[in-house]
Amino acid sequence: MSNAIQQLREGLARELGRVVIGVEPAVDALVIALIARGHVLVQGVPGLGKTLFAKALARALGGEFKRIQGTADLMPSDIIGVHVFDPAARAFTFRPGPLFADVVLVDEINRAGPKTQSALLEAMEERQVSVERSVLSLPPDFIVLATQNPREFEGTFPLPESQLDRFMLRVDMSYPARDAESEIMSRYGGVLAPAHEALASVAVIDRALLAEARALTERVHVSSALSDYVLDLARASREHPRLALGLSTRGALALVKAARVAAGLRAGDFVTPDDVKQVAPWILTHRLVLTPEATLEGSSDAELVQGLLATTPVPR
Repeated sequence: MSNAIQQLREGLARELGRVVIGVEPAVDALVIALIARGHVLVQGVPGLGKTLFAKALARALGGEFKRIQGTADLMPSDIIGVHVFDPAARAFTFRPGPLFADVVLVDEINRAGPKTQSALLEAMEERQVSVERSVLSLPPDFIVLATQNPREFEGTFPLPESQLDRFMLRVDMSYPARDAESEIMSRYGGVLAPAHEALASVAVIDRALLAEARALTERVHVSSALSDYVLDLARASREHPRLALGLSTRGALALVKAARVAAGLRAGDFVTPDDVKQVAPWILTHRLVLTPEATLEGSSDAELVQGLLATTPVPR
């Protein structure tokens, strides 16, 4: 019999599959983010369905969904909210912005200016926002899904390292396989209605599963040897000659949390090095900063992550 973590994954895969095709590998990453209360950066070229993917996830989770479109003139008050004068009450009242939702989609986050990107830091880390002299709490299951195009640089503002570090995972979406793309053409190519109308077929999964999955994850054991292995990976990234910035302490904690959920997905009672290796590409790639020499020579963050996993001794 499947456990709560596996049931949560099955439910998400089923509901997302009603709208988006060929995203099964990303479902595990989403389950990890939901259970560990992390945020997700979805990266890929335009036209792959990143926004539809995020909308389908929000609908499957239920709760309130808001979308923020990243633009150069987007201001912090546009996403946090503003105080407006109410003539009837003869007082200023706060009108909350789109950040006050359970699931917030920030589309093309790298098109927003640095000031607006910085406004997200407190919300993502502490699940609260500061407005003038007040501190307002966000929903307990608040999650940010942000999309960005890694190849289009004109009119964009690269995310600073502090912002990237607050995304627990980065999911890279590439072109779908031919059979998946053929199914997309078959499903949506013969109709004039937009694909977003298919969102109506997505049902809300049982939210009690999320609480059960979190409780189950808390019982997954992490040995001292496994913790040392994660610290060795972090140390190796910080000392790597081709990396200017390695894994932070926040990143190491995220790696352990993600590995615990991965162990639960296979119905394991304890975390193994294979669980760490499985989730490492989602956790590490966006946190590593290559040296200028490595960038000029064509190295990639994904290649360096695989190199770290291959050279760091595994505990027995």
